[in-house]
Amino acid sequence: MNGEIRLIRKIQRTGSKAAADILIREYYDEIYIYVFRQISEKQSAMDLTQTIFISMLQSISNYDRKQASFRTWLYRIATNKTIDYLRSRSVKSKLVLLVEDVDIPDEAEFARQIEMKDLLLRLQGYVNTLEVDIQQIFRLKFFGEYTFSQIAALFAVPESTVKTKYYRLLKMLREEFKDEYH
Repeated sequence: MNGEIRLIRKIQRTGSKAAADILIREYYDEIYIYVFRQISEKQSAMDLTQTIFISMLQSISNYDRKQASFRTWLYRIATNKTIDYLRSRSVKSKLVLLVEDVDIPDEAEFARQIEMKDLLLRLQGYVNTLEVDIQQIFRLKFFGEYTFSQIAALFAVPESTVKTKYYRLLKMLREEFKDEYH
């Protein structure tokens, strides 16, 4: 952690490209996976991850470790950029399967994988229509695997508020998709 703080200070004071490179390499894979889980398109996830780190570098002068850890701050940027990306897409995501990307054990398993992918895309489409704070909670919990207490700390709200919004969302999702999947 001390090394991370030194890197951040060096970037803030001198704009050190070497320090920025080290910091980005430290978090790149983690942020890429977080983004990829949400958009399921390799090239788009790579592009969005790059955009996230550019935004991080542009705003790092405003980072204050007393308000949040760097990781938490970076995930907030990633979550907001992902929401913006998904919102900006004029055409809904289409399921595109390349033969070399799919391991087809049998027809039933293949059909189940397609149904699950379709359900996930439809769930995301539904969640994308909701308030930003609910989207953020959903994405951090589902894709980022954050705990309720971590999400509460990130947004400086009581853990009970996060839980209430998350479980209300789950109830809405069950209601919205009750006739489609068992």
